[in-house]
Order: sequence, then structure tokens, then C-alpha cells
Amino acid sequence: MKRVFVVSCLLFFAFFQGCKTEHKVEVEVKPMQITVDVNIRIDKELDDFFGSLDKAAQKVSSEKTGNAPKQAQ
Repeated sequence: MKRVFVVSCLLFFAFFQGCKTEHKVEVEVKPMQITVDVNIRIDKELDDFFGSLDKAAQKVSSEKTGNAPKQAQ
């Protein structure tokens, strides 16, 4: 009786060992490349725009005070 139990247990575990499923998920993470050319171009255009406004404001304020604006060479 003991032998039959041991053999049946071994067959049971051997049978269900083959039914075991295992899944592996492999994900590759690649680095992202972000282009910032548009932001740099807009930044430069804004600097040019506000720079010309600053120059105009300096010119107006120097005319009011009577000082001559400095010329860049």
C-alpha cells in the first residue's frame, strides 16, 4: 500500500511538472532623443525682439535726459 502511494505521488508530480507554464517578458529600453532646435530658434528670436525694444527704450530715455546713446562698434 505504501509503495502504491509513493509511485502514485511520483507520477502525479511528474505529470504536473510538465504542465508548468512560465512566461518571460523582455523589454528593451532605448534612450530618447529630443530635438530642441525649435526652442533655441524661438529663444533667439525673442531675444532679438526684446533686445531691439531695450535699445529703443534706452534711446528714448537718453533723449529725455539729454545723454547721447552709446554706439557699439
